[in-house]
Amino acid sequence: MSASGRGETTDDLLAALLDGMDAALCAFDADGVVTHWNREAERILGWTAAEAVGRRGFAGWAARAADAQDVENRLMAAQDVPGRQVHEFALLTKDGGRVLVRTQSAGVPGADGKPAGVYCAFSEVHAQIDLERSIALSEALMDDASWGVVLVDVDLRPAVVNTHAARAFGMGRTALLGRPLGELLSQGVEELEGALQHVLAEGAPPAPVELWVSVRTPEGVRRRCWRSGFLRLASPLAEEPVPLGVGWLFQDITEARQAQLDTAQLRFRSNQLHRAGRAAAECEDPAEATAVRLEFALAGFADHAFVDVVDVVAGERLVRVAASPSGAAGPARLVPGPGAIPVRYGPGHPVFQALDRIGPVRTSVPRGEGEGWAGARQWPPGTAHALCTVLRSRGRTLGALTFLRGPYRQAFDRADAAYAEEVAARVAEDVALAALSGGTGDAEGASGPYR
Repeated sequence: MSASGRGETTDDLLAALLDGMDAALCAFDADGVVTHWNREAERILGWTAAEAVGRRGFAGWAARAADAQDVENRLMAAQDVPGRQVHEFALLTKDGGRVLVRTQSAGVPGADGKPAGVYCAFSEVHAQIDLERSIALSEALMDDASWGVVLVDVDLRPAVVNTHAARAFGMGRTALLGRPLGELLSQGVEELEGALQHVLAEGAPPAPVELWVSVRTPEGVRRRCWRSGFLRLASPLAEEPVPLGVGWLFQDITEARQAQLDTAQLRFRSNQLHRAGRAAAECEDPAEATAVRLEFALAGFADHAFVDVVDVVAGERLVRVAASPSGAAGPARLVPGPGAIPVRYGPGHPVFQALDRIGPVRTSVPRGEGEGWAGARQWPPGTAHALCTVLRSRGRTLGALTFLRGPYRQAFDRADAAYAEEVAARVAEDVALAALSGGTGDAEGASGPYR
Protein backbone atom coordinates (compact mmCIF):
# COMPACT_ATOMS: atom_id res chain seq x y z
CA MET A 1 0.00 0.00 0.00
CA SER A 2 1.30 3.43 -0.89
CA ALA A 3 1.98 6.13 1.65
CA SER A 4 -0.98 8.07 0.33
CA GLY A 5 -3.18 4.99 0.74
CA ARG A 6 -2.07 4.47 4.33
CA GLY A 7 -2.80 8.13 5.04
CA GLU A 8 -6.30 7.86 3.62
CA THR A 9 -6.95 4.73 5.71
CA THR A 10 -5.74 6.47 8.85
CA ASP A 11 -7.97 9.47 8.15
CA ASP A 12 -10.98 7.19 7.57
CA LEU A 13 -10.30 5.33 10.81
CA LEU A 14 -9.97 8.58 12.74
CA ALA A 15 -13.21 9.91 11.25
CA ALA A 16 -15.04 6.67 12.17
CA LEU A 17 -13.72 6.84 15.74
CA LEU A 18 -14.71 10.46 16.16
CA ASP A 19 -18.20 9.92 14.74
CA GLY A 20 -18.77 6.90 16.96
CA MET A 21 -18.09 8.79 20.19
CA ASP A 22 -20.94 9.55 22.61
CA ALA A 23 -19.39 12.94 23.44
CA ALA A 24 -19.23 15.89 21.11
CA LEU A 25 -15.66 16.58 20.00
CA CYS A 26 -13.96 19.28 17.99
CA ALA A 27 -10.30 20.17 17.49
CA PHE A 28 -8.40 23.36 16.62
CA ASP A 29 -4.97 23.87 15.18
CA ALA A 30 -2.45 26.27 16.72
CA ASP A 31 -4.17 29.21 14.99
CA GLY A 32 -7.60 28.32 16.33
CA VAL A 33 -8.98 26.91 13.08
CA VAL A 34 -11.44 24.02 13.42
CA THR A 35 -9.88 20.80 12.10
CA HIS A 36 -12.31 18.14 13.38
CA TRP A 37 -16.03 18.10 14.13
CA ASN A 38 -17.88 14.85 14.94
CA ARG A 39 -21.54 13.84 14.61
CA GLU A 40 -22.37 14.36 18.29
CA ALA A 41 -21.19 17.97 17.98
CA GLU A 42 -23.45 18.27 14.93
CA ARG A 43 -26.37 16.82 16.91
CA ILE A 44 -25.97 19.28 19.78
CA LEU A 45 -25.34 22.47 17.78
CA GLY A 46 -26.81 21.62 14.37
CA TRP A 47 -23.69 22.63 12.41
CA THR A 48 -22.35 19.93 10.10
CA ALA A 49 -18.68 19.04 9.80
CA ALA A 50 -18.59 20.63 6.36
CA GLU A 51 -19.90 23.87 7.82
CA ALA A 52 -17.61 23.82 10.88
CA VAL A 53 -14.23 22.58 9.66
CA GLY A 54 -12.03 25.43 8.39
CA ARG A 55 -13.65 28.19 10.46
CA ARG A 56 -11.48 30.15 12.87
CA GLY A 57 -12.87 29.92 16.39
CA PHE A 58 -16.60 30.20 17.07
CA ALA A 59 -16.99 33.87 16.15
CA GLY A 60 -19.80 34.61 13.74
CA TRP A 61 -21.47 31.22 13.83
CA ALA A 62 -21.32 29.15 17.06
CA ALA A 63 -20.95 31.92 19.65
CA ARG A 64 -22.29 35.41 20.11
CA ALA A 65 -19.94 38.20 19.09
CA ALA A 66 -19.72 39.39 22.70
CA ASP A 67 -18.68 35.92 23.89
CA ALA A 68 -16.62 34.59 20.98
CA GLN A 69 -13.26 36.08 21.91
CA ASP A 70 -13.50 34.98 25.53
CA VAL A 71 -14.48 31.45 24.46
CA GLU A 72 -11.56 31.25 22.02
CA ASN A 73 -9.03 32.59 24.54
CA ARG A 74 -10.06 30.12 27.22
CA LEU A 75 -10.06 27.16 24.83
CA MET A 76 -6.69 27.95 23.24
CA ALA A 77 -5.11 28.60 26.65
CA ALA A 78 -5.19 24.82 27.14
CA GLN A 79 -2.10 24.63 24.88
CA ASP A 80 0.02 26.31 27.52
CA VAL A 81 -0.97 24.40 30.67
CA PRO A 82 -0.73 20.70 31.52
CA GLY A 83 -3.78 18.51 32.01
CA ARG A 84 -7.39 19.17 31.09
CA GLN A 85 -9.24 22.43 31.50
CA VAL A 86 -12.96 22.46 32.32
CA HIS A 87 -15.17 25.39 31.29
CA GLU A 88 -18.82 26.18 30.71
CA PHE A 89 -19.87 28.24 27.68
CA ALA A 90 -23.10 29.35 26.06
CA LEU A 91 -22.86 28.39 22.35
CA LEU A 92 -25.24 29.06 19.47
CA THR A 93 -27.10 26.39 17.53
CA LYS A 94 -27.60 26.64 13.79
CA ASP A 95 -31.23 27.66 14.26
CA GLY A 96 -30.25 30.54 16.59
CA GLY A 97 -30.87 28.88 19.95
CA ARG A 98 -28.43 28.90 22.85
CA VAL A 99 -27.04 25.81 24.54
CA LEU A 100 -25.04 25.81 27.75
CA VAL A 101 -22.21 23.29 27.35
CA ARG A 102 -19.49 21.99 29.61
CA THR A 103 -16.14 21.53 27.89
CA GLN A 104 -12.98 19.62 28.67
CA SER A 105 -10.04 20.85 26.59
CA ALA A 106 -6.38 19.89 26.42
CA GLY A 107 -3.41 20.83 24.30
CA VAL A 108 -2.16 18.65 21.45
CA PRO A 109 1.66 18.63 21.08
CA GLY A 110 3.27 18.40 17.66
CA ALA A 111 6.06 16.10 16.56
CA ASP A 112 8.60 18.62 17.84
CA GLY A 113 6.89 18.81 21.25
CA LYS A 114 5.59 22.32 20.68
CA PRO A 115 1.84 23.14 20.94
CA ALA A 116 0.07 22.11 17.75
CA GLY A 117 -3.52 22.76 18.70
CA VAL A 118 -6.32 21.91 21.12
CA TYR A 119 -8.98 19.25 21.26
CA CYS A 120 -12.24 19.98 23.03
CA ALA A 121 -14.88 17.49 24.20
CA PHE A 122 -18.20 18.99 25.22
CA SER A 123 -21.73 18.03 26.21
CA GLU A 124 -24.88 19.80 27.24
CA VAL A 125 -24.67 20.87 30.87
CA HIS A 126 -27.97 19.23 31.84
CA ALA A 127 -26.81 15.93 30.37
CA GLN A 128 -23.53 16.21 32.25
CA ILE A 129 -25.35 17.03 35.46
CA ASP A 130 -27.62 14.00 34.95
CA LEU A 131 -24.54 11.83 34.56
CA GLU A 132 -22.91 13.32 37.65
CA ARG A 133 -26.13 12.82 39.61
CA SER A 134 -26.22 9.17 38.56
CA ILE A 135 -22.62 8.68 39.64
CA ALA A 136 -23.23 10.54 42.91
CA LEU A 137 -26.34 8.44 43.60
CA SER A 138 -24.42 5.22 42.97
CA GLU A 139 -21.63 6.28 45.31
CA ALA A 140 -24.10 7.34 48.01
CA LEU A 141 -25.97 4.04 47.78
CA MET A 142 -22.75 2.10 48.07
CA ASP A 143 -21.44 4.07 51.06
CA ASP A 144 -24.00 6.07 53.03
CA ALA A 145 -27.42 4.48 52.41
CA SER A 146 -29.42 3.46 55.48
CA TRP A 147 -30.61 0.28 53.73
CA GLY A 148 -28.75 -2.63 52.22
CA VAL A 149 -27.80 -2.50 48.55
CA VAL A 150 -26.41 -5.56 46.77
CA LEU A 151 -25.72 -5.80 43.04
CA VAL A 152 -26.11 -9.46 42.10
CA ASP A 153 -24.65 -10.77 38.84
CA VAL A 154 -26.45 -13.14 36.46
CA ASP A 155 -24.95 -16.09 38.35
CA LEU A 156 -26.77 -14.88 41.48
CA ARG A 157 -23.58 -13.95 43.30
CA PRO A 158 -22.94 -10.57 44.97
CA ALA A 159 -20.85 -8.33 42.73
CA VAL A 160 -21.07 -5.06 44.70
CA VAL A 161 -22.16 -4.68 48.33
CA ASN A 162 -22.66 -1.49 50.31
CA THR A 163 -21.65 -0.91 53.91
CA HIS A 164 -25.14 -1.41 55.36
CA ALA A 165 -25.60 -4.75 53.59
CA ALA A 166 -22.20 -5.95 54.78
CA ARG A 167 -23.22 -5.24 58.37
CA ALA A 168 -26.50 -7.11 57.83
CA PHE A 169 -24.55 -10.18 56.68
CA GLY A 170 -22.06 -9.80 59.52
CA MET A 171 -18.90 -9.68 57.43
CA GLY A 172 -16.75 -7.36 55.32
CA ARG A 173 -17.79 -6.04 51.92
CA THR A 174 -15.06 -7.82 50.00
CA ALA A 175 -15.70 -11.10 51.85
CA LEU A 176 -19.21 -11.24 50.35
CA LEU A 177 -18.20 -10.78 46.72
CA GLY A 178 -18.58 -13.76 44.42
CA ARG A 179 -19.90 -16.12 47.10
CA PRO A 180 -23.03 -18.25 46.47
CA LEU A 181 -26.03 -17.06 48.45
CA GLY A 182 -26.32 -20.53 49.96
CA GLU A 183 -23.06 -19.89 51.83
CA LEU A 184 -24.47 -16.70 53.31
CA LEU A 185 -27.99 -17.87 54.21
CA SER A 186 -29.03 -21.12 55.89
CA GLN A 187 -32.76 -20.55 55.35
CA GLY A 188 -34.65 -18.45 52.84
CA VAL A 189 -32.06 -18.82 50.07
CA GLU A 190 -34.53 -20.61 47.78
CA GLU A 191 -37.05 -17.77 48.05
CA LEU A 192 -34.37 -15.13 47.46
CA GLU A 193 -32.87 -16.90 44.45
CA GLY A 194 -36.36 -17.44 43.04
CA ALA A 195 -37.05 -13.71 43.31
CA LEU A 196 -33.74 -12.84 41.63
CA GLN A 197 -34.34 -15.28 38.77
CA HIS A 198 -37.83 -13.87 38.27
CA VAL A 199 -36.44 -10.34 38.03
CA LEU A 200 -33.83 -11.42 35.48
CA ALA A 201 -36.50 -13.11 33.36
CA GLU A 202 -39.57 -10.91 33.85
CA GLY A 203 -38.45 -7.64 35.41
CA ALA A 204 -38.96 -6.01 38.79
CA PRO A 205 -42.00 -7.00 40.93
CA PRO A 206 -44.63 -4.27 41.38
CA ALA A 207 -44.20 -4.05 45.16
CA PRO A 208 -41.58 -4.82 47.83
CA VAL A 209 -41.28 -8.41 49.01
CA GLU A 210 -40.82 -9.51 52.61
CA LEU A 211 -38.33 -12.36 52.99
CA TRP A 212 -37.55 -14.27 56.18
CA VAL A 213 -33.96 -15.49 56.08
CA SER A 214 -31.46 -17.07 58.46
CA VAL A 215 -28.09 -15.35 58.07
CA ARG A 216 -24.86 -17.22 58.76
CA THR A 217 -22.61 -14.89 60.77
CA PRO A 218 -19.41 -15.50 62.75
CA GLU A 219 -21.53 -15.11 65.91
CA GLY A 220 -24.08 -17.72 64.77
CA VAL A 221 -27.26 -17.92 62.72
CA ARG A 222 -29.61 -14.93 62.96
CA ARG A 223 -33.24 -15.01 61.87
CA ARG A 224 -34.13 -11.77 60.05
CA CYS A 225 -36.99 -10.33 58.02
CA TRP A 226 -35.92 -8.15 55.09
CA ARG A 227 -38.29 -5.99 53.08
CA SER A 228 -36.74 -6.22 49.63
CA GLY A 229 -37.06 -4.40 46.33
CA PHE A 230 -35.49 -5.58 43.08
CA LEU A 231 -34.41 -3.86 39.85
CA ARG A 232 -33.22 -5.55 36.68
CA LEU A 233 -29.94 -4.06 35.47
CA ALA A 234 -29.38 -3.89 31.71
CA SER A 235 -26.52 -2.49 29.67
CA PRO A 236 -27.34 0.89 28.07
CA LEU A 237 -24.71 0.30 25.40
CA ALA A 238 -26.28 -2.73 23.74
CA GLU A 239 -28.79 -2.51 20.91
CA GLU A 240 -31.03 -4.95 22.80
CA PRO A 241 -31.26 -5.00 26.61
CA VAL A 242 -28.58 -7.32 27.97
CA PRO A 243 -29.08 -8.26 31.64
CA LEU A 244 -26.13 -7.36 33.82
CA GLY A 245 -27.72 -8.64 37.02
CA VAL A 246 -30.15 -7.45 39.67
CA GLY A 247 -30.07 -4.51 42.03
CA TRP A 248 -31.36 -5.75 45.41
CA LEU A 249 -32.29 -3.16 48.05
CA PHE A 250 -33.50 -4.26 51.48
CA GLN A 251 -34.39 -2.97 54.94
CA ASP A 252 -34.35 -4.99 58.15
CA ILE A 253 -37.87 -4.96 59.60
CA THR A 254 -37.43 -7.94 61.93
CA GLU A 255 -38.38 -6.15 65.14
CA ALA A 256 -41.52 -4.55 63.71
CA ARG A 257 -42.64 -7.72 61.95
CA GLN A 258 -41.90 -9.90 65.00
CA ALA A 259 -43.91 -7.54 67.18
CA GLN A 260 -46.86 -7.87 64.80
CA LEU A 261 -46.53 -11.65 64.76
CA ASP A 262 -46.32 -11.78 68.55
CA THR A 263 -49.41 -9.60 68.87
CA ALA A 264 -51.35 -11.73 66.40
CA GLN A 265 -50.21 -14.91 68.15
CA LEU A 266 -51.23 -13.57 71.56
CA ARG A 267 -54.63 -12.53 70.20
CA PHE A 268 -55.19 -15.96 68.64
CA ARG A 269 -54.18 -17.83 71.78
CA SER A 270 -56.38 -15.65 73.96
CA ASN A 271 -59.30 -16.37 71.66
CA GLN A 272 -58.52 -20.09 71.81
CA LEU A 273 -58.53 -20.04 75.61
CA HIS A 274 -61.84 -18.18 75.60
CA ARG A 275 -63.44 -20.54 73.08
CA ALA A 276 -62.09 -23.57 74.91
CA GLY A 277 -63.57 -22.30 78.19
CA ARG A 278 -67.00 -21.88 76.63
CA ALA A 279 -66.88 -25.31 74.99
CA ALA A 280 -65.67 -26.99 78.21
CA ALA A 281 -68.48 -25.37 80.17
CA GLU A 282 -70.96 -27.35 78.04
CA CYS A 283 -69.37 -30.69 78.98
CA GLU A 284 -71.13 -32.63 81.75
CA ASP A 285 -68.04 -34.81 82.34
CA PRO A 286 -64.95 -32.88 83.56
CA ALA A 287 -62.72 -35.49 81.87
CA GLU A 288 -64.40 -34.72 78.56
CA ALA A 289 -63.78 -31.04 79.20
CA THR A 290 -60.07 -31.86 79.49
CA ALA A 291 -60.05 -33.38 76.00
CA VAL A 292 -61.92 -30.36 74.62
CA ARG A 293 -59.38 -27.93 76.05
CA LEU A 294 -56.53 -29.92 74.52
CA GLU A 295 -58.14 -29.80 71.09
CA PHE A 296 -58.30 -26.00 71.21
CA ALA A 297 -54.76 -25.74 72.62
CA LEU A 298 -53.24 -27.92 69.90
CA ALA A 299 -54.44 -25.66 67.05
CA GLY A 300 -51.38 -23.91 65.63
CA PHE A 301 -49.38 -24.73 68.76
CA ALA A 302 -48.31 -28.36 68.85
CA ASP A 303 -48.78 -31.73 67.15
CA HIS A 304 -49.53 -33.87 70.19
CA ALA A 305 -50.56 -33.43 73.82
CA PHE A 306 -50.71 -35.73 76.85
CA VAL A 307 -52.28 -35.33 80.29
CA ASP A 308 -50.77 -37.53 83.01
CA VAL A 309 -52.15 -37.43 86.57
CA VAL A 310 -50.98 -38.83 89.89
CA ASP A 311 -52.91 -41.96 90.84
CA VAL A 312 -52.40 -43.15 94.41
CA VAL A 313 -54.11 -46.39 93.54
CA ALA A 314 -51.19 -47.14 91.22
CA GLY A 315 -48.64 -46.26 93.86
CA GLU A 316 -48.55 -42.53 93.21
CA ARG A 317 -47.40 -43.19 89.67
CA LEU A 318 -48.48 -41.10 86.69
CA VAL A 319 -51.47 -42.35 84.74
CA ARG A 320 -52.43 -40.99 81.33
CA VAL A 321 -55.99 -39.69 81.20
CA ALA A 322 -56.03 -37.79 77.88
CA ALA A 323 -53.91 -37.85 74.72
CA SER A 324 -53.92 -36.90 71.09
CA PRO A 325 -53.67 -39.82 68.61
CA SER A 326 -50.20 -41.38 68.72
CA GLY A 327 -49.98 -42.16 64.99
CA ALA A 328 -50.63 -38.65 63.65
CA ALA A 329 -51.65 -35.20 64.77
CA GLY A 330 -55.32 -34.87 65.60
CA PRO A 331 -57.92 -34.13 68.29
CA ALA A 332 -57.31 -35.32 71.82
CA ARG A 333 -59.10 -38.39 73.13
CA LEU A 334 -59.82 -39.78 76.58
CA VAL A 335 -58.12 -42.92 77.85
CA PRO A 336 -59.48 -45.11 80.66
CA GLY A 337 -58.84 -43.61 84.07
CA PRO A 338 -59.45 -46.09 86.87
CA GLY A 339 -57.25 -49.14 86.61
CA ALA A 340 -55.09 -47.70 83.81
CA ILE A 341 -51.50 -48.85 83.50
CA PRO A 342 -49.04 -46.21 84.78
CA VAL A 343 -46.93 -44.38 82.24
CA ARG A 344 -43.43 -45.90 82.03
CA TYR A 345 -41.31 -42.77 82.24
CA GLY A 346 -37.64 -43.36 83.03
CA PRO A 347 -35.60 -41.49 85.65
CA GLY A 348 -34.80 -37.91 84.71
CA HIS A 349 -37.72 -37.70 82.27
CA PRO A 350 -38.69 -34.08 81.44
CA VAL A 351 -42.10 -34.67 83.04
CA PHE A 352 -40.43 -35.54 86.34
CA GLN A 353 -38.17 -32.52 86.00
CA ALA A 354 -41.23 -30.28 85.57
CA LEU A 355 -42.92 -31.87 88.60
CA ASP A 356 -39.81 -31.41 90.72
CA ARG A 357 -39.34 -27.74 89.88
CA ILE A 358 -43.09 -27.04 89.64
CA GLY A 359 -42.55 -25.20 86.39
CA PRO A 360 -42.32 -25.75 82.65
CA VAL A 361 -39.45 -27.69 81.07
CA ARG A 362 -38.50 -27.37 77.39
CA THR A 363 -36.36 -29.87 75.53
CA SER A 364 -35.39 -30.76 71.96
CA VAL A 365 -33.70 -33.69 70.29
CA PRO A 366 -29.91 -33.24 70.41
CA ARG A 367 -28.08 -33.04 67.10
CA GLY A 368 -27.07 -36.46 65.87
CA GLU A 369 -29.76 -38.42 67.73
CA GLY A 370 -32.54 -40.09 65.76
CA GLU A 371 -35.87 -41.75 66.50
CA GLY A 372 -34.48 -43.40 69.61
CA TRP A 373 -34.59 -40.11 71.46
CA ALA A 374 -38.40 -39.86 71.29
CA GLY A 375 -38.98 -43.58 71.87
CA ALA A 376 -36.87 -43.59 75.02
CA ARG A 377 -39.18 -40.93 76.47
CA GLN A 378 -42.41 -42.70 75.50
CA TRP A 379 -43.22 -40.08 72.86
CA PRO A 380 -44.51 -40.69 69.30
CA PRO A 381 -41.92 -41.25 66.54
CA GLY A 382 -40.77 -38.05 64.87
CA THR A 383 -41.01 -35.93 68.02
CA ALA A 384 -38.29 -33.30 68.04
CA HIS A 385 -39.45 -30.73 70.62
CA ALA A 386 -41.29 -31.12 73.92
CA LEU A 387 -42.77 -28.82 76.54
CA CYS A 388 -43.81 -30.25 79.91
CA THR A 389 -45.67 -28.23 82.53
CA VAL A 390 -47.39 -28.97 85.83
CA LEU A 391 -51.07 -29.35 86.67
CA ARG A 392 -51.69 -27.49 89.93
CA SER A 393 -54.97 -26.92 91.77
CA ARG A 394 -55.62 -25.68 95.32
CA GLY A 395 -51.95 -25.92 96.22
CA ARG A 396 -51.60 -29.51 95.02
CA THR A 397 -49.71 -30.97 92.11
CA LEU A 398 -52.13 -33.19 90.22
CA GLY A 399 -49.98 -34.27 87.28
CA ALA A 400 -48.35 -32.95 84.14
CA LEU A 401 -49.35 -31.64 80.70
CA THR A 402 -47.01 -32.36 77.77
CA PHE A 403 -47.01 -30.74 74.31
CA LEU A 404 -44.94 -32.19 71.44
CA ARG A 405 -43.78 -30.85 68.07
CA GLY A 406 -42.24 -32.50 65.02
CA PRO A 407 -38.86 -31.67 63.42
CA TYR A 408 -40.39 -29.34 60.83
CA ARG A 409 -41.44 -26.88 63.52
CA GLN A 410 -39.46 -24.55 65.75
CA ALA A 411 -38.54 -25.42 69.30
CA PHE A 412 -40.79 -24.16 72.10
CA ASP A 413 -39.86 -20.73 73.43
CA ARG A 414 -40.71 -18.77 76.57
CA ALA A 415 -43.93 -17.42 75.11
CA ASP A 416 -44.99 -20.99 74.34
CA ALA A 417 -44.20 -22.01 77.92
CA ALA A 418 -46.36 -19.18 79.29
CA TYR A 419 -49.26 -20.24 77.05
CA ALA A 420 -48.84 -23.88 78.12
CA GLU A 421 -49.08 -22.81 81.78
CA GLU A 422 -52.33 -20.97 81.04
CA VAL A 423 -53.75 -24.10 79.43
CA ALA A 424 -52.45 -26.29 82.26
CA ALA A 425 -54.15 -24.10 84.88
CA ARG A 426 -57.53 -24.69 83.20
CA VAL A 427 -56.91 -28.37 82.59
CA ALA A 428 -55.97 -28.77 86.25
CA GLU A 429 -59.43 -27.49 87.24
CA ASP A 430 -61.05 -30.15 85.06
CA VAL A 431 -58.75 -32.86 86.46
CA ALA A 432 -59.60 -31.84 90.03
CA LEU A 433 -63.34 -31.95 89.29
CA ALA A 434 -62.96 -35.31 87.56
CA ALA A 435 -61.09 -36.63 90.61
CA LEU A 436 -63.91 -35.55 92.89
CA SER A 437 -66.35 -37.45 90.69
CA GLY A 438 -64.02 -40.47 90.49
CA GLY A 439 -63.21 -40.01 86.79
CA THR A 440 -59.40 -39.79 86.91
CA GLY A 441 -58.29 -41.70 89.97
CA ASP A 442 -57.63 -40.27 93.43
CA ALA A 443 -55.61 -37.19 92.35
CA GLU A 444 -57.42 -34.95 94.85
CA GLY A 445 -56.13 -37.07 97.66
CA ALA A 446 -52.65 -37.41 96.24
CA SER A 447 -49.75 -37.25 98.59
CA GLY A 448 -46.02 -37.78 98.31
CA PRO A 449 -43.41 -35.88 96.28
CA TYR A 450 -45.90 -34.26 93.91
CA ARG A 451 -48.23 -32.85 96.50
